[in-house]
Amino acid sequence: MADSTTSRVSYTLDSSLDSVNKIEQTAELSAQRAGFDEDTVSHVAMAVREAAVNAVLHGNSYDPNKHITASFETTPESLIVRVTDQGPGLNPDTLPDPLAPENILRGSGRGIFLIKAFMDEVHFRQLHPGTELTLIKYRTPAQPGT
Repeated sequence: MADSTTSRVSYTLDSSLDSVNKIEQTAELSAQRAGFDEDTVSHVAMAVREAAVNAVLHGNSYDPNKHITASFETTPESLIVRVTDQGPGLNPDTLPDPLAPENILRGSGRGIFLIKAFMDEVHFRQLHPGTELTLIKYRTPAQPGT
C-alpha cells in the first residue's frame, strides 16, 4: 500500500479546459489522499481549478503553443500545489479588489480572492515568461477517538 504521507506528481498540459479539468481532478484526489475532510477537499479542488483557469485563460490566452504545468506534492505537513503558465506574468498587487463597490457585480475577478480564502498560503513567482502560483494547505492529523 502506498504511503499517503508523501507523494509527488507533475503534469505538463495544453492550454485548454480539458487540462483544467484534469488538474482539478488531481487536486481533489490528492487532497482526499492527504486526509482532508470533504469540505476542505472541495475547497482545495476549487482553488486549484481557479489557478489552472487563470493559467490557461489569463496567462497563456489559450495559446496552443504554450503549456501549463501543475505539480502536487504531499508532505507530512502539507499539500503543495504549483501551477505555472508561460504568459506575460502577473503582479498580484495590481489586481482589483473584488469586494470593492465598483467590482462587486463583475462576473469575473474573484479567482485569486477565492484561492487565498481557501488555501493557507499563496505565493506568486515571476518566471519571465510566465507565473508560478504555489498553493499550500496544511494537514492537521486526525486525533483518534475525538
